[in-house]
Amino acid sequence: MRALFIHFFDFAPHSGISKKILYQVEALRKCGLDVDLCYIDIDKDGTQRRICGDLTIDNFGNGIYAKLFKWFKFSNLTGHILKEHYDFVYIRSFYNTNPPLLKMLRRLRNAGIHVAMEYPTYPYDKETEGASLNYALIFRLNRIFRKRLPGHISRIVTFTDLKEIEGIPTINISNGIDFNSIRLKIKKKESTAFNMIAVAEIHYWHGFDRIIKGLGEYYKDEHSEEVNLEIIGEGTSDIIKSLTQLVSEYGIEEHVRFLGFRHGEELDTLFDNADFGIASLARHRSNITKIKTLKNREYAARGIPFIYSEVDDDFDYMPYVLKAPSDDSPICVKSVIDFYKSLKMTPEEIRDTIVDALSWEVQMKRVVDEIFNKQ
Repeated sequence: MRALFIHFFDFAPHSGISKKILYQVEALRKCGLDVDLCYIDIDKDGTQRRICGDLTIDNFGNGIYAKLFKWFKFSNLTGHILKEHYDFVYIRSFYNTNPPLLKMLRRLRNAGIHVAMEYPTYPYDKETEGASLNYALIFRLNRIFRKRLPGHISRIVTFTDLKEIEGIPTINISNGIDFNSIRLKIKKKESTAFNMIAVAEIHYWHGFDRIIKGLGEYYKDEHSEEVNLEIIGEGTSDIIKSLTQLVSEYGIEEHVRFLGFRHGEELDTLFDNADFGIASLARHRSNITKIKTLKNREYAARGIPFIYSEVDDDFDYMPYVLKAPSDDSPICVKSVIDFYKSLKMTPEEIRDTIVDALSWEVQMKRVVDEIFNKQ
């Protein structure tokens, strides 16, 4: 059976989302599907093209029109899907339902093609607030036209436990891990300090202000050991500015480093020197209580203990997880250190808790089985 995985953006080597999509595609292939990937390719001069497999389906040019047309021009993509006789189309939603996309979905449905749409998070309206002008239009249209999705797609793939979204039956999966691509932490350190690591494409719901405040309070009181925080990734200028100002207010610049994006061997080395992972600490700010984030799974695959504040059924009762209260209070760094010192698990033992359940192959097999065996 042939499948097409549709992504509405380009790819970046440092992006966790980009890696996730490539892992999902490979997992679908391991499940027996012949999968092509459809994505946006952007040249150095800004020219944007829609690529499907080895073919250029659309050339949108560059400038503002290119940025706009890719959200509304689906006729060539529809024709390509029908011509290639795909059995299954998997769409990673950008919450961009609009009339042209609905028209494409309707034509695919009439041709007997199964379509699943993945919602990376849900509910998501809070996350889209304050979007830039071009995305604000996309999200506004989505709020209007998403009510018309029932009857156009077979299933919504979700990382929640909801049985239905937008009136459409769901397939409930977890974010997964490609264990061949995530190296286990090597038990070595370049210092005797307690080192925390926070990796994300930084948004307000990650709540890194909570751990910075906690670290600031730790250094204001009597303390027995050095504690450092390394923040890996980038965010909007406003978010980074607010975090760096907070570091400055507490006077802990020598203990907090903003390293930007890192990947490959450089990221591996940073994890080797880390004792403890900082995952999402403020999902409540985006009105989400239950979610299965990629970062929780990467920390576990790396073999390091970590902290988060949401509900994640895969990890809530794991002995190497410290749950933070779902509020805006500073994180007590002394409690983090005490928790770490009480933990007796090795990196290998932490990783072993998820190997059998949270591979991408296991998760995507749920999608394939639901689409093709339970129609």
